Amino acid sequence: MFKRIDQSKWLQSVIPLILTLVILAALSALLYVFVAFLNILPTGTKISLVVRPVEVLVGITIYLKTAIDFAIFMGRLMSTNQGWRSRVAIEVGTALGNALGTILIIGIWVIFKEVDLLLALMVFLAALVLFELAHGGLEHIEHWESGSRIKKSSYLFLHHFLDFVTKITKPILSKIMPDLGAKLTGRDGLTWKALFVFSLSVPFILGLDDFAGYIPLFNVINILGFSLGVFTAHTLLNIALFLSPSRTIVAVKNEYISFLGTLAFIGLGFYGLYEVFRILIHVIVGV
Repeated sequence: MFKRIDQSKWLQSVIPLILTLVILAALSALLYVFVAFLNILPTGTKISLVVRPVEVLVGITIYLKTAIDFAIFMGRLMSTNQGWRSRVAIEVGTALGNALGTILIIGIWVIFKEVDLLLALMVFLAALVLFELAHGGLEHIEHWESGSRIKKSSYLFLHHFLDFVTKITKPILSKIMPDLGAKLTGRDGLTWKALFVFSLSVPFILGLDDFAGYIPLFNVINILGFSLGVFTAHTLLNIALFLSPSRTIVAVKNEYISFLGTLAFIGLGFYGLYEVFRILIHVIVGV
């Protein structure tokens, strides 16, 4: 009887956690091979294959800030699909979905980077996504409106500013970014195959949306190191969610993390718009 209990605990916790590390190693190797392949293409854009710890750390930090939607999705999915087999399906599916979305954006960026107008369009859309992400973070600090003078002023300024910006961006992004509201509620009673496909599809879409917002960084940071940081952060988030879904969601929704993340997204959004302006000037003037 005790052996069965021990075996059940092993299957429920240890095996899925080990699997997260195995998948991280496999996807990191796949990313390295993909980047090396892109470097062979005659695109004029070469990505450094040297991985620096600082760039990995930046990728981890930024991903964890954008992972609120994913953490909520995973927490709900785990709570409605119990058992180690379901955990394996969720882990493999979400890791693959996140990685494939990341790899697709990198490939698009490398291929079209040399076409100035297409690159400008990509960066422009990425900047709009960043402003949307910044606006989404406000819901975690909305109680600041009734807080101290500094908190209230900070919240109201960001709220009015981002409301104004998103009124302009919403009509554009609504035609590009899908409505994930229904999917993020989670689904229960799925077969292993259906759970795997569902676990893959949502993070793939979330990964496309979030990683597209990172494009303005690609000119100032090594993509390989940054992407490995994103993969690592995804693994850390999965481990935390396996151990305690409710506590992990609370942590990623921390008010101060949300506030700093909102400021970072606004800054990156403006940097992206500056990059668009610089590209267009280069096309028009030739300098």
